[in-house]
Amino acid sequence: MNTEIISGVVQIEDVGNFLKMLNEVSKKYRVVIQVLDADHIASREHISFAVEKAKKAVQEGRNIAKDLGIEILLYASGKRQIEHAMSMGIHPGKNSVAIVIIGCDTSDATCEMKSVINEYPVLDYTEHKKKKLIKTFNITEAEIRAVGEDKIPELVLERVALLDVMK
Repeated sequence: MNTEIISGVVQIEDVGNFLKMLNEVSKKYRVVIQVLDADHIASREHISFAVEKAKKAVQEGRNIAKDLGIEILLYASGKRQIEHAMSMGIHPGKNSVAIVIIGCDTSDATCEMKSVINEYPVLDYTEHKKKKLIKTFNITEAEIRAVGEDKIPELVLERVALLDVMK
């Protein structure tokens, strides 16, 4: 299966309508589409690692969720419970997002999704994301003192990897 990750900014007037459009594109092209709030993503490596872990869990029958898109959300958030993972979802208004598209042929779905997003590099770690990442991933002051603030993205990757242990 191919995986595409698009990042950028999207204006969402109505979350329900946006999710309905994603579902329609997903069915039309027989792909899985998951949209995540990029403000809770530490790096491109973070989202790529979460996608690979989710795909492997589904392939091996170790998945928590029945849906690959939700499994990606769980891994990306480092959480076992779907309701806690939803903090990485979209909201009304301006959203910095990562759109993950998975399928045998992702090209047409990727093209269609690019028409609804203003592509922009929003996946890299920035000072703006620091507080949200610390809160989302329960990173302690002791951890930050031990490794340094510049290692927050690595601490996030650790949380993603630990989800397998917590299952």
